[in-house]
Order: sequence, then structure tokens, then C-alpha cells
Amino acid sequence: MRMPKLVLAMRSAVGGLLMGLANLVPGISGGTMLLAAGVYPRFINAVAEITTFRFRSTSLVVLGSVVAAASLAVLLCAGTVKDLVVTHRWVMYSVFIGLTLGGLPIVLKLIGKWNSRAWWGAAGGFVAMGLLALLQLKGVGGTQGGATGMVMFFVAGVAGASAMILPGVSGGYLLLVLGQYVPILAGIDRFKESLRGGDFAAALNVGCSVGLPVGLGVLIGVVGVSNILRILLKRYKHATLGVLLGLLLGAVVGLWPFQQGVKPMSGDVVKGTVMTAELVENLSPDDYPTEFFRPSVPQVLGAAGMIILGFVATFGLSRLTGGEQDLPG
Repeated sequence: MRMPKLVLAMRSAVGGLLMGLANLVPGISGGTMLLAAGVYPRFINAVAEITTFRFRSTSLVVLGSVVAAASLAVLLCAGTVKDLVVTHRWVMYSVFIGLTLGGLPIVLKLIGKWNSRAWWGAAGGFVAMGLLALLQLKGVGGTQGGATGMVMFFVAGVAGASAMILPGVSGGYLLLVLGQYVPILAGIDRFKESLRGGDFAAALNVGCSVGLPVGLGVLIGVVGVSNILRILLKRYKHATLGVLLGLLLGAVVGLWPFQQGVKPMSGDVVKGTVMTAELVENLSPDDYPTEFFRPSVPQVLGAAGMIILGFVATFGLSRLTGGEQDLPG
């Protein structure tokens, strides 16, 4: 059924807004939000068409609306979401678990009838995400500055964008696992504050050191994965969807909610740097290492409530639209 371009633009903008917010939140998938808004197949097809130099007006409307709305959501909300993760970690992680699990019924519906390829794909995806979570728990992550930092920002951009367009897979979660979630959100917030304060030199510095490598990674990730996804879903549908399901379930492994940032002591090693008293005092809470703690009964009950709330939010949103849940072929 042909949709009027104005309606298509509005629906795409809503999907882009939700997608942008989703990509700030470790646990919720941008692809899931596009599915919920009913524009996911059109978005994948639009990216694939434009990257093969087919410029249909419908594709331009969809892609332009999604990108503009998603960019606005990221720019305006990055600082707030980052602060909530740093200051209310166990609450936010509980919500993230629920948001992640809320994408499970969507992927299960896409798989339909299970076969051995789906099972093997799910197992592989779960193991891969579990290994990433293990690396995170062991403190493996990127450094903040210099060439290494820019390389990690680029890798994070590729990984985040790749997951961004896969239903049920959270780009924000992959950034969290790679150790680049807070640095990237903090960089976006610094860029916004620099522009607001008229400090264009500082804004340019953040743009070059953070925005440029992340942006290049996002571009390559979106273009590459959109085209690869079309091929894989057409030729290996069940195996591909099985991997997505495994990634979704494995994501929960690294989101154990009862952990908190702890101020390091002199002599501790934080992201490859031995802390001195001066470095400790100047270290931002964003960069504090995390450790597990034993929750109280109210915290356990609160976490369970947040998980349920997150699940209902994602699953409920996915039920708002129907008839557009078919994957691009």
C-alpha cells in the first residue's frame, strides 16, 4: 500500500526520534524502534538504494527524516542520559535489561518456525555477546586520548551503527562493552555546551577528536550492514535472525544491575594509567571503575520493577503498529 509522503515523513521522523533515544540507552535497539514505528523495511531499503546510487524520492524522504530526527535526539539528550547512567547505575541498568528483553518477542516473531540454523545462530550470538560482557567485567576497554582513543571511537562508531539497525541488538550496549559509551556521550554534551557558550574552538576540537572518527564509523557501519543484512536475510534468514536473538539474550549478561562507580585510590590502574593522588582528584566520576555490591531487599524489588517496566515499554511500543514487521528481502 502506497503511503502519502507527508505521512511517511512524519512516521519516519517519529521512528528516527525513538531510534536516536534508543541509541543513547544501552539495552534498547534502534532497529527495534524503527520496527515499532513501522518504517524498518523502508529504512533498510532506503540505505541500500542510496548507497547503490538509486535516488528515489521515497527513499530520500525516509532516510532524511530518520537521520534528522535521530541526530536531534542524540544531540539534545546525550548529557542527561549519560548523567543518569553514572549517578543511578543500578536503576538504569535494570531498565536496560527490561528494554533489552522487550525486543525478544519481536525477533522471535521474525524467526517464525525454528530450525537447526536458527539454534546454532542463536548459540553463536549468545557466546559472542557473553565474551564481550566478560571483557567488560575484566576492565578491557579503550583509552581516552591520542591515536588509540580515535581508533576506539571509530571502532565504536562502526559497532554502534551496525547494531543500531539490527532489531533486538543495542548499539548503546556495544558502546558500553567497548568502554566508549560515557566518553562519546560526554563528548557530544561538551560539543553542545561549547556551541551554546560560543566557544567554537572547543567545539571544533571535540568535533575532530570525537565526532569525526565516530561519524566515519557510523557511516561505514550503516552502509555496510544495511547492504550485508539484505543479502543475509534473503539467503540465510533463520541463521541470521538466530544470531540476532543470541546477541539480544547475551546482552543481558553484562548488564547485572548491582554495580556502582567507585573512586580509585593512588596506585590503582584505571584504563591503563597508574593513578597518582593528583590524577585521582582530577578524575571525573564518569571514568570511575565499577564494582559489584550486595543489594538490599528494596533494591532487588526496585530492580525487578524497573525490568518489568522496561520490558513493557519496548514490547508495548512494538505493538503500536502492525503489518510492517516483515524484513526486507
